[in-house]
Amino acid sequence: MPLTNSPNHFLASLSAQDRDLLQPYIKPLELPLGAALYRADDLIPHVYFPYTGIISLIVGVASGQYVEAGMLGRNGVIGTGAALDGPDALNTAIAQVASTGMMIDAKILKELANKNIGLRMALVHHERALSAQTQQVAACNALHELEERLSRWLLQSRDLVQRDTLPLTQEFLSQMLGVQRSSVTMVARKLQEAGLIRYRRGHIHVLDVEGLQDSSCECYAAINAHFLKLISWSPTDLQSQMAIR
Repeated sequence: MPLTNSPNHFLASLSAQDRDLLQPYIKPLELPLGAALYRADDLIPHVYFPYTGIISLIVGVASGQYVEAGMLGRNGVIGTGAALDGPDALNTAIAQVASTGMMIDAKILKELANKNIGLRMALVHHERALSAQTQQVAACNALHELEERLSRWLLQSRDLVQRDTLPLTQEFLSQMLGVQRSSVTMVARKLQEAGLIRYRRGHIHVLDVEGLQDSSCECYAAINAHFLKLISWSPTDLQSQMAIR
């Protein structure tokens, strides 16, 4: 599949020369809901470029609980560390929404990046954007109320899937946010009563984007600002007005 006009921001941002370097080695990717790209402490086999869906980066503890540290989709690259500094995974990457895209063998990409400064710097910038996101999410989880965090999370998810209906259960949301399901139920009900979302049968439908932004903390805007500054990506780069209702 030609990489010109790719739905993935990283691939689309490369020069024609760099895309030509990748083209012989890149392969299609399909991930069903819940599939793991890699798990913590695994060797990362491939680097992934999502076209659709959402990949959650999650961190677990000995008790079996885990929390989401960041999310990526069409805006980024999964597994850049394997092509830059080391093949060991620091977290687990799973498809929270079924995803498609492309992938490349991590060792091959590292060899190509070591020979081409433009390709390597593109990977570095995307790795920095992800690092900025995970730091912002850590601060958000520690300092902000659940309503703000859930609103931020829903807005980020909507930006990546480019639609208002999100196939998410409250059980999954509680796991990603590291809280009890009853807490998510209570906050989701509050957002629904305010006319911001509608929840039914494992799907959340965003009704009022501006209202959800008002309900969110500053972390949603901060994460977008990091991505714009570091890799020139914004949620509206492929659909200028997000006219998706």
